[in-house]
Amino acid sequence: MQYRVVITGLGVVSPLGLNLPDTWNALLAGQCGISPIEDLDLEDFPCRLAARVRDFDPTQYMSSKEARRTARQTQFALAAFEEARRQAGLDFPLADPARLAVSIGSALGGTPIIEEQAVILHAQGPRRINPTFVPAVLVNMPACQLAIQAGASGPVLTPAAACTTGIVAIGDALRLLQRGEADVVIAGGTEAAISPIALASFGRLGALSTRNDQPELACQPFDAQRDGTVVGEGAAILIMERLEHAQQRGARILAEVVGYGLTCDAYHQVMPEPTGAQAGRAMALALQEAGWEPAQVDYICAHGTGTPLNDAAETQAIKQALGEHAYRTAVSSNKAQVGHMLGAAGAFSAVIAVQAINAGIIPPTANLQNPDPECDLDYVPRRGRPAALRRVLVNAFGFGGQNGCLALQAWE
Repeated sequence: MQYRVVITGLGVVSPLGLNLPDTWNALLAGQCGISPIEDLDLEDFPCRLAARVRDFDPTQYMSSKEARRTARQTQFALAAFEEARRQAGLDFPLADPARLAVSIGSALGGTPIIEEQAVILHAQGPRRINPTFVPAVLVNMPACQLAIQAGASGPVLTPAAACTTGIVAIGDALRLLQRGEADVVIAGGTEAAISPIALASFGRLGALSTRNDQPELACQPFDAQRDGTVVGEGAAILIMERLEHAQQRGARILAEVVGYGLTCDAYHQVMPEPTGAQAGRAMALALQEAGWEPAQVDYICAHGTGTPLNDAAETQAIKQALGEHAYRTAVSSNKAQVGHMLGAAGAFSAVIAVQAINAGIIPPTANLQNPDPECDLDYVPRRGRPAALRRVLVNAFGFGGQNGCLALQAWE
């Protein structure tokens, strides 16, 4: 037997706000969370911009002592979880903690802490290293900390799939719930990797925008003048449940997760396969599981990083998956405003997609000014668009050629 799976709670911490309402309103208003990095010496860096979470106070979610021991990406996850928990109306621990699972991923884990502690080690020696260094930087720690917070003794999963991580975390949660191995899963992604070594590495790869004098226009998904993405940070958490469990407790259902596709380009470490063949197949697999025809898709929340290769390949993938209907389907990317949140990006897009379904508004591709002939779909430029959304796809693609797609359906 395969159980139906629904979403009952959403939470975010983003460069546009410390909760979902603020983030959503800023997204629709066209606000940009990208700004110059002023507290690091980046004089020789090609990109000196980032999309940072501002005014975040971890002591609202934990004690000062715990905050000192906890990495920033874990703090973000705990904050987003609290918002999602409140919206879902769930009290933790559950009556049966073994029926509660966690699936939270991160791409780069505690990179800033690793860099900081390496400097301390070489300058001051091993006795000056923070004794909580290892548990702070472990990539599974956000998931485990959430399990401790919620009293979850079911499976605790930590997918690592580069920028596809958030989608894989939700997909893994979907499979647990479909098989009946859990009643509730806390799922999503979190990232806090804005550090000199990460910025230098992404810059050396040529993945980042060099428009340092125009931060609000630095990331331009699908635009002919796009020159790269901008690193962002934040977290996005979803409360997912078996339909029967949600109904029995009278929960408000926000959307249903009806399909998931995951493929690999098997092509290159960092470059997408130019034809988008396997990315398109991931979308087709999500459509197949959902039981949708391509013409039924109302909107695609795109990966849309603003890099020349990625946006062109994603456009090809959409055309392969939807055929002629690709030209009649709205597509948009949020990265012009929140940057690329790496391991949290896919989960953030999933949250925004659910919000779009319930609000009846498609968020815009904010900086799309000069359409690229290679990117010739309807990317909802600059302003949001009212629309009745019933069936939505969410894309995320990552280094290593990993491609993920979710199919989300409005609840009736």
